Amino acid sequence: MMSPTSTLSRALLGVLFLLVAASATATAQSDRLRGDASDDWLITGATVITVTGETLSDTDILVRDGTIADIGTGLSAPSGVETYDAAGMYVMPGIIDAHSHIAISSVNEATAPVTAEVGVGDVLDPYDINLYRALAGGVTTSHVMHGSANVIGGRNETIKHRYGHTDPAELRMEGAARTIKFALGENPTRVHGEGNNVVPRTRMGVERVIRDALTKARRYAAAKEAYENGDAAAPPEHSEQMEVLAGVLSGDVLVQCHSYRADEILMLIRVFDDFGVENYTFHHVNEGFKVAPELAKHNAGASVFSDWWAYKFEVYYSTAYNAAILTENGVTTSINSDSPELNRHLYHEAAKAQKYGGLTDRQALSLITINPARQLGIDDRVGSIDVGKDADLVVFDAHPLSVYAVAQRTYVDGVVRFDRENDPDDMRLRLDPEASVEDAFDWSSTGTRHGRCLQDVGRYGHGGTTFWQSGH
Repeated sequence: MMSPTSTLSRALLGVLFLLVAASATATAQSDRLRGDASDDWLITGATVITVTGETLSDTDILVRDGTIADIGTGLSAPSGVETYDAAGMYVMPGIIDAHSHIAISSVNEATAPVTAEVGVGDVLDPYDINLYRALAGGVTTSHVMHGSANVIGGRNETIKHRYGHTDPAELRMEGAARTIKFALGENPTRVHGEGNNVVPRTRMGVERVIRDALTKARRYAAAKEAYENGDAAAPPEHSEQMEVLAGVLSGDVLVQCHSYRADEILMLIRVFDDFGVENYTFHHVNEGFKVAPELAKHNAGASVFSDWWAYKFEVYYSTAYNAAILTENGVTTSINSDSPELNRHLYHEAAKAQKYGGLTDRQALSLITINPARQLGIDDRVGSIDVGKDADLVVFDAHPLSVYAVAQRTYVDGVVRFDRENDPDDMRLRLDPEASVEDAFDWSSTGTRHGRCLQDVGRYGHGGTTFWQSGH
């Protein structure tokens, strides 16, 4: 006869089993496209571009449980593992877009110059078809960002393109570093200074907003530490905004800063020197080529466009050689899209750095793989093809820096999320039978090539004239 303790133990084990099974079932059911897809694969006979190591001819990659388990020649598929013949094709790490606004329903919380307390991770949209379209261009990870309406905006979110899942939480890259959006220049000055008549209206106001916010955060962190050490009777009143900015000071939250001009880039470097902030990345940074040695000296990253400029006054001074000059000066440099259309072509954007600057294949591909991974603090997981890393892979029918290259398959965590040969024509997850079919992308809808950085800002008045915010 069983003891009451034994009976209870078995009952608890049964409940635990049911909970685990229910959790697995719920996860599978949230994936409408690949719920029963395997994350075990043997990819054979490819030219494997590891990015951080050698390029390997006629090489196999074994994927187990969504992780790269082995790389070599003549590998055998374990029992039950499907084989994909990639002979004559090229396999490279999944592309990482360091600056994106896809898969979120809101971009800006433009109500104040500092809104560090909000985060775009709360408004993830797993139904966004742009996730799938990016997969078609080999993008497996995106850093989706708050907009540039604020001097200090909200927190960003690094996501995996697990398109098919309808649970927003499934998009989040577990364990990814926390990041926050800062913005310099015309966007915050015209939204808040011209639009609402509050600081900042000028670039000197932008600096003052940052210094004031970080000073408050330093005092908040000191008061909190004093209480924890028993030197204060009570902790400071909780502030989510101050918690995040204290994380910036401690290095737990990485700053990703919208910028263009060399003078404002140097300004923020000086501010961060004063507050001891390290490991940050400037985005757009069109005049970065002017201050490349200074960026390298401070270990500051640069995430740039390949050849976009002159779309507003502060971006008239630029060059297509920017990425190459930054790279040759030792700056960790990436090329991003900031676009729901250009993200499908990032491998072409990387190739431009060979035409304009003569970068090697490894240097050019690093711009869209390992370098953005380093900038985002996720290079231990993605960005190169190495044993133990996530099996985020893209298979091309030609060298990815060739204008003729077309992605054939894209794997995210070992699951085939894009398959050119087998996917149906319509991959939308949510359909309205009465809705018109949308264009893949209509540039005329914003009047610019990339218009989401000021989405949700609305309108502002200046000189008796009302303006609607759009553009970058």
